Amino acid sequence: MGLVAEHGVWLKPAKQSWRIAKPLSEEWKRQLLPILESYADRLPGASVEEKEYSAAWHYRLADPEQAEFLRAELTDHLLNLTAKADLQIFQGSKVVEIGHAATDKGSAVIEWLAKDHYDFVLAIGDDATDETLFRALPESAVSIRVGVTGTHAQRNLRNVAEVADLLHSLADTYGPSLKSAL
Repeated sequence: MGLVAEHGVWLKPAKQSWRIAKPLSEEWKRQLLPILESYADRLPGASVEEKEYSAAWHYRLADPEQAEFLRAELTDHLLNLTAKADLQIFQGSKVVEIGHAATDKGSAVIEWLAKDHYDFVLAIGDDATDETLFRALPESAVSIRVGVTGTHAQRNLRNVAEVADLLHSLADTYGPSLKSAL
């Protein structure tokens, strides 16, 4: 079993350690993190999350009306600043995230599947950023979008509890072979 994390930045092939997909810079964060912080300061309930190679402005706990207004303003501000940089703006579920344009979930899966043959591919995601992954998967893969919404995934599960039930079922059925794959 292999894993991909943080929009395709981190890869964990079967029986190997986590590795970065390609060399990336984080210099851009010095300029953009203060901007995210200023928008978080303007919106009670908003926060900033700094990851190793990305940064996110979350507004899940904020007033929806005010959050939507500031989300649009922040997105425009960031697009102007990143237009000539190798960065992209991800619009997720109550989050605006900045990351490298060279990395996304779809690119990661294309690279991954080109290197080896897999008996089974399962992709589960709950965000608009997962759509690049769903579009890039071969027809033989099983793709699931968490939440009932339009998607390129083959199936939907209503919530995280249903995902947990599915994963527990898979672990009960295939547990020993899954553990040895790691």
